[in-house]
Amino acid sequence: MEPEALSAFLAREFPQVADDFAIEEVTPDRLVMRLRVADRHLRPGGTVSGPSLFALADVAFYLAVLARIGPQALAVTTSCAIDFMRKPPAGHDLLCEARLLKLGRQLAVGDALIWSAAQEGVVARASLTYAIPPKRQEMP
Repeated sequence: MEPEALSAFLAREFPQVADDFAIEEVTPDRLVMRLRVADRHLRPGGTVSGPSLFALADVAFYLAVLARIGPQALAVTTSCAIDFMRKPPAGHDLLCEARLLKLGRQLAVGDALIWSAAQEGVVARASLTYAIPPKRQEMP
């Protein structure tokens, strides 16, 4: 799927969060996504919240998978481990590079690196696995 089709899919299937994200780049094995950081993404202490970082990694990897398999709303996260490494400053967008490391018939495995547009170094790293729904058999 192309960036425009992925953005349209996200807006149609997940309108509650679609405006938070922008797809920057898509290749066969990676997707770069931007989180448009707003006040609702912040936690006390002037930093972007952990749940917002998780959402960025999860949505970016989800769309990286869909870029390869097509629009399958029922592909789901089966595993995610995330390491928070630096405190991202408030008021600056975050970028995530999601990489597809293995795409099988039933599972997709990859990772996501998140960094801030305002500082050097990775903010968080996630390892993700997605379950891919089986293709439906057509009735003769």
